[in-house]
Amino acid sequence: MTEIRLNIACLTESYALCLSTEGKSPKTIEWYTSNLKRFAKFLSDNHLPESVTEITLAEARQFISHLQTGVRRWENHPKIKDDKKLSAFSVQGYARTIKAFWSWLLNESYITRNSMAGLKLPKTPKKVISTFSQEEIQKMLNSINRTTHSGFRNHTIILLLLDTGIRLAELINLQVEDVDFLQSCFLVKGKGDKERVIPFGSQVRRCLRRYLMHYRPEPDSPMVNQVFLTNDGLQLMPRSIQSMLMRLGKKARISGKRCTPHRFRHTFAKEYLLQGGDIFSLQKILGHSSLEVVKMYVNLISNDVLQQHRRYSPVDNMSLGSRKRLYKTIR
Repeated sequence: MTEIRLNIACLTESYALCLSTEGKSPKTIEWYTSNLKRFAKFLSDNHLPESVTEITLAEARQFISHLQTGVRRWENHPKIKDDKKLSAFSVQGYARTIKAFWSWLLNESYITRNSMAGLKLPKTPKKVISTFSQEEIQKMLNSINRTTHSGFRNHTIILLLLDTGIRLAELINLQVEDVDFLQSCFLVKGKGDKERVIPFGSQVRRCLRRYLMHYRPEPDSPMVNQVFLTNDGLQLMPRSIQSMLMRLGKKARISGKRCTPHRFRHTFAKEYLLQGGDIFSLQKILGHSSLEVVKMYVNLISNDVLQQHRRYSPVDNMSLGSRKRLYKTIR
C-alpha cells in the first residue's frame, strides 16, 4: 500500500463512497467529507503529517484548538460578516467526524491501531428547548385568513406540524397518494430515505381532506403530486414555509421565539408526552434511530411539571392557618 493511498485526502473519497453504499444521504456524506477536507487542509497548511498512519491525537487536538480559537462562523461567506467564534456544537461535529473516520479506517484495515480512540469530544452547552404555548399557537391561527387558498393551506400546515412533528423536508415532499384517510396516517421518507408511518388526529384529517378537496390549486403539471402547493400549482419550497411562519409570528406578536418548523416539532413532542404518550412511540413518530434525542423531551416536561406544581401546590393553595402556627405544630 503506497503512501499516497494512505493520505487522508485520498481516503476521504473512499470513505464517501462507503457511506453512499450504506445508504447515507448526500447531505450527510457532504457533511462528513467537508469536515475531513478541512482537517486535511489544516494538516497541509501547518506542515503536519497527512498520512493516516502518522496522524496522532496531538494533530487532532491542534486542529480542534484551532477551530475553537482561530475560526469564525462565516469567515468565507461573501456577504455575511460575523466575528463570532465557531459554535461548540460545530467544533464537536468535527471531532465526531474524525472519530468516526478513524473507526472506519480500522475496520477497513488501513490502520492497525485507532489513534483517535482516546479523542474526547469537546463539551457543548445544554440546549434550552423552547416550545410554543397554547396561547401563542391560538394567536398564530387567529392571524390567518382561512377564506383564501393560501390561508387555508397555511392553517392546515400549522395543524399538521403541531399534530405530527413532521420535519420540514418531509412536509414539502408529502405526496397525495401517501395520505391514508381511512387509517388517519401518511407515509413519509425521512433522513437516509427511511420510510415511516405518521398518524394524525381527527381534526387534522378533516382539515386536510377539506384542503385537498376545495383549496388545493390545480397542479401545474402531472409531475406535481405534492400535497401542499403554491397558488400557481407548484411545489412549495422550504424557504416559502419558513418565511410564512416568520410572518405569522410577527403578525401574532410572538416575541422571544423564532417561529420555525422545528419549534413546532419540539412543541409536538412535549405536548404528546404531556397528554400521556410514551417515549417509544414518540421515537417512532419522530423518526429517531436512538432514544437519546427523545429523552431530552422527558426532561423538558419534567421542568413543566415542576412549574405546574409550584402553581398548583395543594398546601400552598389551601387555607391551613398561618404559617407560624403550622410550623409550631410541626415542631
